[in-house]
Amino acid sequence: MTKMAGQATAKRRRESVTGQGWRHWPRLALSGLDGGLRRLLPGRCAFCLAPGEAGQPWCQACFETLPWNLPACPRCGEPQPSGSLEARLCGHCLAHPPSFDRTWAPLRYQDEVASLMQRFKFQASPRAGSVLVALLETRLTDVPRPDALIAVPLHPNRARQRGFNQAEWLARRLAPRLGVPLRLARRLCDTPSQRGLDRSERRRNLKDGFEVVDPLSGRVALLDDVMTTGATLDALARACRRAGAEAVEAWAVARTPFSQLW
Repeated sequence: MTKMAGQATAKRRRESVTGQGWRHWPRLALSGLDGGLRRLLPGRCAFCLAPGEAGQPWCQACFETLPWNLPACPRCGEPQPSGSLEARLCGHCLAHPPSFDRTWAPLRYQDEVASLMQRFKFQASPRAGSVLVALLETRLTDVPRPDALIAVPLHPNRARQRGFNQAEWLARRLAPRLGVPLRLARRLCDTPSQRGLDRSERRRNLKDGFEVVDPLSGRVALLDDVMTTGATLDALARACRRAGAEAVEAWAVARTPFSQLW
């Protein structure tokens, strides 16, 4: 009797699990279908699958409602409260100016942009990466071209873990579109994760952490996918100035709002 009761209980559990699986099947199927459509329909909007706008991987409605980083501090790209003067430096840059002169980070790391970036970074989606390059390029139209572009490097150990360097991937596609030569930098030590660290802690974590391979001159742009506190780009900017760069700019697809850091 006990054995039969146990078998009956196990059967009811299997049926219950199966039933739950079937209830979730439409959502899972639609999720998989949506991902497949985004990959197979390059002429469609990457956000809503509507027809793309003039050959771009987005529609005009989605493009206009993206979380644009306006207003922002012109020096570090820190998102500023609505109504702030666009050319006014933030308090941190007034007190502790970074080693780079200007930041171009057109989007805020939130909502649709955060989802797109996560597909690029953690799923290595070339479609998502291509959209990010195109979005950045739209905001660099009137920016004077630098003499060199340098992607934020990963330490070889970290690169092997991730499988690719997302900043380098972006730079190798953006540089020829802008007609700008790529230059190389090295990360000298495999620093611990920056998560949970404030600006000063991140700065100490990265002190003398980069080396530029060849001498530099003129104006240099540094490229990363997401700019969090700016500590990484600041450390790389110091290395560029040691290598001879006269001016350094920080470029990133998106900037993390201060409220999301901790």
